[in-house]
Amino acid sequence: MRLGVLGHTGHATLPDALRRLGNCAERLGAEVFLSEELGDLRDEGGTPLLEGGRLDENLDKIDLLLTLGGDGTLLRGARIAGPRDTPLLGVNLGHLGFITAAPFDALEAALDRWSAGDFVEEKRLALDIAILRVGGAPAEGSDEARRAYALNDAAVHKGGFARLIRMRVWVDREEVGQYSADGIVISTATGSTGYSLSAGGPILVPSLDALVATPICPHTLAIRPVVVPADVPITVEIASDTDGVLLTVDGQPGGDLGLGDRVRVARSPHPTRLVRFPESNFFHVLRQKLRWGDVRPTGR
Repeated sequence: MRLGVLGHTGHATLPDALRRLGNCAERLGAEVFLSEELGDLRDEGGTPLLEGGRLDENLDKIDLLLTLGGDGTLLRGARIAGPRDTPLLGVNLGHLGFITAAPFDALEAALDRWSAGDFVEEKRLALDIAILRVGGAPAEGSDEARRAYALNDAAVHKGGFARLIRMRVWVDREEVGQYSADGIVISTATGSTGYSLSAGGPILVPSLDALVATPICPHTLAIRPVVVPADVPITVEIASDTDGVLLTVDGQPGGDLGLGDRVRVARSPHPTRLVRFPESNFFHVLRQKLRWGDVRPTGR
């Protein structure tokens, strides 16, 4: 077993997680490859918290990518694992951990179960996102800079001051209309419980093969979220000459946008292969993590 590991160094429990992981990897006979920031971590005596090879030099060789952190760390892992068709297992060290598969205290059990084949793999729809400059030309830079991979969403919004953006939106070749809003979020079903939900979008069951376009603070009651089949791309064109319009991809910078630029969001040919466990239930997680339904004992 060749195990790649990413982690968020801001979590207080990360050192303990790495020590546990080291013991578990030794017991399972797993070869470990660490991201640079994890490989640099030392205890008070200067000894590495976990020894292993370099992840960046072995990305195409690993059998599983393990993320230690929260949902943001898992999304970071998805950008690495997804395009390489590598399974991804998220262990939550943070507060919410909505799309992670196991809590911190179940780290060893999760790896034992994965090694024993006691898991299910969910192939989650992911996004291929491209910026097209005025006239349809790709954005400058490398192929990687022009395109982005996302598990959750792509958002077009105003940086700095909240200010109106006018946008034209297409589904495939059919124009939906002009949006006047603070921005728009294009999300997968997995991402529907993230930024899109906060902007008033619907909750989609993760297995649903669909995209949802959710306006951010629309300036008219006539604009509402739209759910479309995942096989048709959604294109957003900037129709106002407003400075500071940005593309954000899974919460990370994706590029600056100007008048006439377009963002094209389509299904990626590479779904994210999330490792889950049979007892995990989407609506249970909704109730537990998001207080869905706000069902509380009444004492009666």
